[in-house]
Amino acid sequence: MKIGILGGTFNPPHLGHLRLAQEVSEAFGLYKIIFVPCHQPPHKKETEIPNSKDRFNMTSLACAGNDKFEVSDLELKFPAPSYTVNTLRHIKSKTTDELYFIMGSDSLSEIGTWKDFEILFSLANYIIVDRPGLKFQKAWDSVPLTLQQQFTPSGSYFIHSNKMFLIPSNIRGLNISSTHIRKLLKQGFTARYLTPESVLDYIRNKNLYSVQEPNR
Repeated sequence: MKIGILGGTFNPPHLGHLRLAQEVSEAFGLYKIIFVPCHQPPHKKETEIPNSKDRFNMTSLACAGNDKFEVSDLELKFPAPSYTVNTLRHIKSKTTDELYFIMGSDSLSEIGTWKDFEILFSLANYIIVDRPGLKFQKAWDSVPLTLQQQFTPSGSYFIHSNKMFLIPSNIRGLNISSTHIRKLLKQGFTARYLTPESVLDYIRNKNLYSVQEPNR
């Protein structure tokens, strides 16, 4: 079976994450999508980030009710910071399913800074989703040449020398930002309809993001 993996900080999770996962699962025939909240992101320098358990709990609330969605606490068990290569190695060692890592074009453009980035493409296939203002081709141009040379174009796909696929997609998703949600909440504005109500209730009850007033 084809299994999708969607990693991230999920700070907080929102409807854009959920819609993206739904669209990818339908477009590529994925049996399920595993959301993997990170323990500590190595690349992000957010000054205020809830502990990993809170972000895991929020992601679980966001995914509740969708049988295709599963939330893993795998990275919470690993030493910080969280590295995708370690996560994929572990998942691959536990399954014979085909793995499809869902990656934004912004992450692809920075792949040369990721830990053991060349090994990543022996562990999973990759579905690339355009981020606002950054199309696949521009992101691809930023990939180290030594890595580009390991791929062969095949129609709309790229095939790695180890037979894994790199797949540019036309998935649109929703242009919602966790950063924008946090800013709204800190200023006392509502983030309703940007993230599930259950997540907003959790944020309010835990007093995350310095919420100034009830988010209703």
